[in-house]
Amino acid sequence: MLKPDSIPDFISAEKYVLGRLEENLSPLLFYHDIGHTRNVLEAAMFIAANENISDEEKSLLRIAVALHDSGFLFSYNNHEEKGCDFAKEILPEYNFSKDQVEKICHLIMATKSPQNPQTHLERIICDADLDYLGRAGVEITANKLFEELKQCSMITTEEEWVKKQIDFLASHKYFTSFSLNNREQNKQAYIAKLREMQG
Repeated sequence: MLKPDSIPDFISAEKYVLGRLEENLSPLLFYHDIGHTRNVLEAAMFIAANENISDEEKSLLRIAVALHDSGFLFSYNNHEEKGCDFAKEILPEYNFSKDQVEKICHLIMATKSPQNPQTHLERIICDADLDYLGRAGVEITANKLFEELKQCSMITTEEEWVKKQIDFLASHKYFTSFSLNNREQNKQAYIAKLREMQG
């Protein structure tokens, strides 16, 4: 039987990660800010409640979501890999096993674009990460990403942005039953609006 002190402390680990994001993320991250991580957490738990997963899986999912963009603390490029390095560094201090850390890293890496999730939990985190694409107010969130990419000189004009969005959305797909039933229709409506803007 596990000793109480060898049980992973999910709550403290999540609190630590969210605290680091709140204090140390660049203010130029208009989209990948603490608000994004909190939104994805909320979406992940909502999807999970509809996808019939165990409590332990929910706990692993929560900490993976908290960490999924933590790599932005260190680098804009390859932030998923940096997030995995960060997870490997801190999670053992909170009694996470090697196997749990590996699962969490797989979940973080699943969010890398283009998404190619292999497990049920990976499908949930992918859908939660891009949940906003099928929700009301998608334009407000998308505009934050546009501003962030402009700030990082990864995009310059609105025309370029609209084209990039259409290309991305045309190849994006939701994976869970929940997202397919509740987000896909709104996402298609958003694509149609962008195509109208393109003229």
